[in-house]
Amino acid sequence: MDFVKPAEVLQSMVEAGESKARMNRVQMLIRGFLAGAILAFATTLAYTAVSQTSVGLAGALIFPAGFVIIILLGLELVTGSFALIPLAVMKRKVSVTDMLSNYFWVIAGHVIGCLFYALLYGLTLTKMGTDMSNPLIQTLIQTSEAKTLGYQHLGGAGIALVIIKAILCNWMVTLGAVMAMTSTSTLGKIAAMWLPITIFFAQGFEHAVVNMFVIPAGMMLGADVSIGDWWLWNQIPVLAGNFIGGAIFTGFGLYAAHRWGSPAKLSSTLATIPGGRSRLTSPDTASKLGTRS
Repeated sequence: MDFVKPAEVLQSMVEAGESKARMNRVQMLIRGFLAGAILAFATTLAYTAVSQTSVGLAGALIFPAGFVIIILLGLELVTGSFALIPLAVMKRKVSVTDMLSNYFWVIAGHVIGCLFYALLYGLTLTKMGTDMSNPLIQTLIQTSEAKTLGYQHLGGAGIALVIIKAILCNWMVTLGAVMAMTSTSTLGKIAAMWLPITIFFAQGFEHAVVNMFVIPAGMMLGADVSIGDWWLWNQIPVLAGNFIGGAIFTGFGLYAAHRWGSPAKLSSTLATIPGGRSRLTSPDTASKLGTRS
């Protein structure tokens, strides 16, 4: 069987967080760029599916393809790291400075990648600026305005609402990243990741990286949204909400569920064994945590 037990998943989360925080800045930037562009590809694919079928759920069912590509290729998605690196900080594997450095460079990569794809996709939709009849143009414009001016209209309540929707979003997105660790097979990882990502996208929650594409893409196509509107009424509060949802409800939540009050401690390393599985280095610790022999 390729199922990985929760104790091993928790160890993998800590080690993944440490690895991400120790990555060099160039890798963070490049992997963030690629992940941002790929997620933007998936977003336009989802919008295309909805446009062609008039079924909102069609987009949610197909959007996870982008997330799967990102995880399987080991690229950097800051929303997933919101659940993993704080655990490594808590276990004193890396510092808060290391965590913030990762977030800064990966987010910078996301913004560049999303803007790059938005520019190319906008030129494609408008046939190099000569045709504004494609229905997806209005979809992007309306979505861009709804994600900024819609919250601005509500004032303080709008900020609270966007943060809540961002928390709910990344609770599911980070579960997708963690669920990928519950299987050692590619098909198992894909199936496990697909479920929570579909849940978030189908309900219209707020994802920071998706918004790094959708909002500026709408702006390029004529949305009445300023850069200030983008960052004040969406991007900054969504990043904050995504961090809360990932770090507290997935990262610390799963840690508390499996380790709170338990005398057993996480092993510092994992050893690879035949068959593509992994287990805790110490046999005694492995026995306590219920890992496979």
